[in-house]
Amino acid sequence: MVGARLAVVEGLVRELLKEEAPSRIAALTEELFQAAGSISEEDGSAAEVEPRPPGPAPLSSPSEETGLSCASHHRAALAQVEEGAVSLWNWAVTKHTGSVVNDEQRAKLRFVACRLVCLCEGSDPPEGTIRRQILMSMKTGKGWIDIGKADLADGFLEIAMSSIEKLYAKLLKGSDGEADIHVHKADVEKNLFKVLSYQAESAVAQGDFQKAVMCVQRCKDMLMKLPKETCYLSILCYNFGVETYEWKRYEQSSFWLSQSYDIGKMDMKYSVGKEMQAKVLRLLATAYFEWDCNLYLDKALKAVSLANQENLHPAGVFLKVKILLKSGASDEDINSAVAEFLHHEMSLDFCLNTAKLLLEHGRESVGFDFLKSVPERFESSPDLGKIALLHIEFLLQNKRELLAKQKVEEIIIGHYTGKQLLPEALNRLHIILWDRAAKHYEAKSYSEALHWYNYSVSFYTPGQIDQNLAKLQRNMASCYLHLKQVDKNEQQVVAIKALEYLSEHLQDCRQLFAALKCLVRLMLSKFMAENEDKRDEDINSMLTYLTLAHKRLAESFTEEKFTGDMRILEAHWFRKVAWNLAVQFRGYPEKMRDFFLLSFKLSQFCPSDKAVLIAQKTCLLMAAAVDLEMGRQVTPSEQTELLTQALQHLQACKEIWKVLKLTGDFAKDPTDTLLLLYEFEARSKLNDPTLHNLMESVWEQPQTEVKTLEIIASLAMESPARYPVLCKKALKSALNLHRKQPVIDAVKFSKCLHSLINLSLPTGLTDLDACVLQEVWHYFEDALSVVSSTDAYPEMEILWLMTRAWNTGIFQYTVGKYKEAEQWCGLGMRLLNHLGSLKKSYEGHMIGLYSEVLDKLDRAKRFLPNEEE
Repeated sequence: MVGARLAVVEGLVRELLKEEAPSRIAALTEELFQAAGSISEEDGSAAEVEPRPPGPAPLSSPSEETGLSCASHHRAALAQVEEGAVSLWNWAVTKHTGSVVNDEQRAKLRFVACRLVCLCEGSDPPEGTIRRQILMSMKTGKGWIDIGKADLADGFLEIAMSSIEKLYAKLLKGSDGEADIHVHKADVEKNLFKVLSYQAESAVAQGDFQKAVMCVQRCKDMLMKLPKETCYLSILCYNFGVETYEWKRYEQSSFWLSQSYDIGKMDMKYSVGKEMQAKVLRLLATAYFEWDCNLYLDKALKAVSLANQENLHPAGVFLKVKILLKSGASDEDINSAVAEFLHHEMSLDFCLNTAKLLLEHGRESVGFDFLKSVPERFESSPDLGKIALLHIEFLLQNKRELLAKQKVEEIIIGHYTGKQLLPEALNRLHIILWDRAAKHYEAKSYSEALHWYNYSVSFYTPGQIDQNLAKLQRNMASCYLHLKQVDKNEQQVVAIKALEYLSEHLQDCRQLFAALKCLVRLMLSKFMAENEDKRDEDINSMLTYLTLAHKRLAESFTEEKFTGDMRILEAHWFRKVAWNLAVQFRGYPEKMRDFFLLSFKLSQFCPSDKAVLIAQKTCLLMAAAVDLEMGRQVTPSEQTELLTQALQHLQACKEIWKVLKLTGDFAKDPTDTLLLLYEFEARSKLNDPTLHNLMESVWEQPQTEVKTLEIIASLAMESPARYPVLCKKALKSALNLHRKQPVIDAVKFSKCLHSLINLSLPTGLTDLDACVLQEVWHYFEDALSVVSSTDAYPEMEILWLMTRAWNTGIFQYTVGKYKEAEQWCGLGMRLLNHLGSLKKSYEGHMIGLYSEVLDKLDRAKRFLPNEEE
């Protein structure tokens, strides 16, 4: 009888195959793993039945008949266990593809399945059983290696090796002549090569260098018969070199990298290529360099020189210079190394890093000479300023402050003569200047600190508002205080209080507006010099001043001395200030909106020319955008209020936009699109019944852009909105536009199709309506059409499509819909053919499962009744 422990395992397998809950699957997997580990060979051993001699069968005694019957039952039970083990293996493959089980759980389930199959093998298994045993043992062993448990892999790899020997013996036994023997030998050598390479991986992971060397050597000896494996073995040795390098086992690393390079040269037809060979040699040189640069200098230089001959790469040149510097080579030798790449195309960043390396190692003569030669090579580069910055940094590090100042002054002159630094480089320069100023400040050299701060000020234009400028002015104020040059801060506070009092009591409009202008200027100056925590009060004060300006402009119509032209001039000044403040306070969304709305209100006192209409339109659009943004981060009741406000701004903006469009050509203006998207977001999140009317006008517009449709699709499903029908319609329209392009943008097309399939075919659902499946089928056919016509379709998207199609087929298979399963799995197989580097990872198990699906379909067809003629 089958052992009790084996029966327990069999029961757990049956239970797991029916389970769907992830938490329960995880628990059963662990329970199965523990139970399978305790099974002994005795649990699976069958009762041996003596072979009957030829001739008439003798009469059996009752006890003999009972024994034969027991043996027959035992074999049947083992066959059932074996069938369960194979089902478990396939189930683990399917669930791992669907991300139900992780890598470790899959490895444990493979362990269980392989263990059970081994126990059921019998004394003389057929060829098919042995081949299956080889495959399962290899994959189980590799699975343990891949999750970092190489010690558990060894036993299965030994089983695989033993099974390969059994298969070879069996094939030889049935062979007919020497030709057959060669065929059988070639048949097993591929699997033998794989097992040996896996054993090498396991040995490296466990630190058994000698075993790994022996396995790789055997693989290497087989390359004459398996030349296509040259690339694989070369990369395997490279990976061993990387691993041992990371563990700082430089001797082993250098051995593996040397092996990788040598193997890569064995067969040029199947070589890894010059770029990879150079990469191997660069790491080999690095290993020698870090192992003992003095002892292995010649080897390191030889390796890196050879790498540069194979494929000249910035990393190789840089490494050669680095090795020479470490070895204490002369400036002449280093100059020669640098000269090697002067006639080759190298990036500016690479040249800068090389100069930096030279200067950091105290090679000032070589470093500065090289740095001076770089600008000639990159005269047209917008990043040319990086060279000057590096020059300044190293001059300062070497205490050559006067020369550094000269360089800074050259940059300032260039800034005002059309040779401005890029924003990133200018920010870096400000950091250098502030850092130098801070050092002088700490040393109490306040005049020098001011000198460096003034360099920074030179890059700001008069009237420019910038947060960094505020900090800069604060730092300069501290220097002035230490120099006993009292700042105007105290006078400023007094002036603000006096002007606030005047603005509340002045009746004369001209005097009032003059006072408000002074208040705004003073408060801006105060704001820029203050810490972040004190700024809210200043912002509110400026809002108050501008609100008062708006109020008094509205009242000024009754004052005779205040003419219409005066009103317009004042309105323009205050609306522009409100606009600039809105831009300045983009870090304070609510305040930014309030200033834009104030700018809009103030502009209503100005003539409605084109410039003012554009400003009004922009103010309202920005206010609506801020309300929408704030609405994404608040409570539902607050969100409703903000969205309603946004709609009011948009309605006013629409009216202005109608008038503005009459003044000129706005074909390239994005306002229509923004109005549509903002209104759609607001109405969809408010669950507004007029939303569908809005969208009817969109569907009728042939010029709607793809990007607009994709954003609509996204907003339609952004909480609290949920409009799947609108979302799907928008995505379909976007796809139609993609198809109409002269050349389809495969990346954008794939993303759009991805979203549409996700919406139409939710992950994990098996009971799908036939119409839904038919609809989704057309989407997959669209994808396959584009994939077949271009190499630009992202491989990960092809993999995703393949996985979804395959899983849909597997789900149909599990519910007995074999025809549909064959259709969807077949689609997955077609997509598999378009995978590049990932194809090998999926091809094996997909082909096996697809054969099962086709087999089931054939059997199902045989049981169908014939149609009547």
